Amino acid sequence: MAGRRTFGEAPPRWWPWLLLAAVLFAADQATKQWILAAYQLGDATPVTGFFSIVRAHNPGAAFSFLAGASGWQRWFFTAIGAAAAVFIVWMLRAHAGQRLFSFALACILGGAVGNVVDRLQHGYVVDFLDFHWAGWHFPAFNLADSAITLGAVLLILDEIRRARRRR
Repeated sequence: MAGRRTFGEAPPRWWPWLLLAAVLFAADQATKQWILAAYQLGDATPVTGFFSIVRAHNPGAAFSFLAGASGWQRWFFTAIGAAAAVFIVWMLRAHAGQRLFSFALACILGGAVGNVVDRLQHGYVVDFLDFHWAGWHFPAFNLADSAITLGAVLLILDEIRRARRRR
């Protein structure tokens, strides 16, 4: 069974997963600082016919959920992100030997902390990746959002693999 150790076997190390989360966090924060320094709110640079770099602020959550609320959402989403981070660290300690699962959690952790720091520093999340086609724009997002999405997809994949092994 996965996760069981034999007598005398060292527990799997969980600090590499924290290191991965820290690298994702640092990359996210560095790109957001670059956007804040180089762009004014609403500025955009077309890169291809379907992709632009923009500066957007999102006081809400994914897809601007609750962005129009009166400000309470800043603290609500900060608390959710902080609680998720604590839970993920606990899960990483308990399941460090499960590589896909831990990789997914580390991605989510790095992204969640990146967006929490934005909310605490600015009151909004800095977004800058804008995909569009024929006048339609997917909501702008950032590296933290990408890491969270990748982590979520990998968690689903891990669970599918786990369910197939049980059969």
